[in-house]
Amino acid sequence: MNLFQLVYASRPFGFDDGMLNGILMSARANNTRDDITGALICRADIYLQLLEGSERAVEAAYSRIARDDRHLDIHRRFCAPAAERLFPRWAMRDDPARSWIWTQDEVVGGIAARATRDQLLAVFARVAAEPRDA
Repeated sequence: MNLFQLVYASRPFGFDDGMLNGILMSARANNTRDDITGALICRADIYLQLLEGSERAVEAAYSRIARDDRHLDIHRRFCAPAAERLFPRWAMRDDPARSWIWTQDEVVGGIAARATRDQLLAVFARVAAEPRDA
């Protein structure tokens, strides 16, 4: 299998714990079925997600997400081949309520749209390197 990574950013619609848990439950079930791994950084002002797996499976997952009305202003940041998975043991690692990534003002100012592929991958590499309970 050729490995691909896709990163997108969106704004949550109606963000709360119940909605987030629903997203994570369906993502984990679908991703396990489709051999996709990745992580979702989720706050009230931004979703930033990395999906990794076969190109076909990742594109199908992104298409489902793009139709999901729990996301507003969804923007694909990149989809490209990858040498290895950042989250090999996680159908979907969640990283809720993080503030180290960007400030709310930076998010409002469009930093997710301006970040380079390397900058986005560095964010996810930091999440991957953290202990699960961090």
